[in-house]
Amino acid sequence: MCEIVEKQIYKSRKIVLLTKHKKDRAIRPILEKATGCSLIVETGFDTDKLGTFSRDIKRPKSQLDTARLKIKKGLQLSKACIGIASEGSFGSHPYMPVPWNVELVLLYDEKENFEMSGIYESSDTNLDHLLTGSFEEALTFVKKIGFPQHYIIIRPEDSENNKIIKGVNNYERLKEAYEWCYSKSCSGKVFIETDMRAHANPTRMKNIAKAAEDLISKLMSFCPNCGAAGFIITERVRGLPCELCGLPGEMVLKNISKCYKCSHTQEQLYPNGRTASAQYCNFCNP
Repeated sequence: MCEIVEKQIYKSRKIVLLTKHKKDRAIRPILEKATGCSLIVETGFDTDKLGTFSRDIKRPKSQLDTARLKIKKGLQLSKACIGIASEGSFGSHPYMPVPWNVELVLLYDEKENFEMSGIYESSDTNLDHLLTGSFEEALTFVKKIGFPQHYIIIRPEDSENNKIIKGVNNYERLKEAYEWCYSKSCSGKVFIETDMRAHANPTRMKNIAKAAEDLISKLMSFCPNCGAAGFIITERVRGLPCELCGLPGEMVLKNISKCYKCSHTQEQLYPNGRTASAQYCNFCNP
């Protein structure tokens, strides 16, 4: 068994980040400090081609697969061996009527064929929109969402109009964009929405940083057998017995961690105890 000590796993190595929207501002300080790497930014591919939050280009792939594609493009362009990518998604919380942001920061080491992701999910987002024919209403809306630090996007008519003005980040430009969209609108309405691109949205940038921190916490968990990074829980086994009848239930009994490199596994009983409350038992509390 090797002795594991805290170490900078990518010391002096280059990691490429393909980004158009300055995501290095959130990722660089966290990644470089923890791993000792040198983050290089690649801008030779327009990531908007993979999908935009403003819906003018649909994202054809999943959040994870889009991040993988960004890494692949970054590695091809930079000739680096390690890539990192950030991809976000916005929608409604699956159980509550609140907007929900999921941020993914993915790392891939080509030589090791090793992939690790960091994820942060939160309702801390200014995601919002307004359909209005009143500039006064527009002013009230933009103040609510944190303008001008948070940019906005404006369209005539509705949310799907192909005439679109992005990156509105001051009041003079807001007035000009509103008046232009109003003049192009048959209904006399203008659609305004928050700009969710990273460089245009400080709240989202903070969430990306938290996803990067989650990635680092996983990377810094080392295999007790060979010392490889990323020794994390890979399987949760259900079957925690009921405190009254002893029958196995649906709550987690144990967690299993597995090393990607040497396949060493480690089991740990679920940290909340060896039995489950009867309220979760399908036999005692059907």
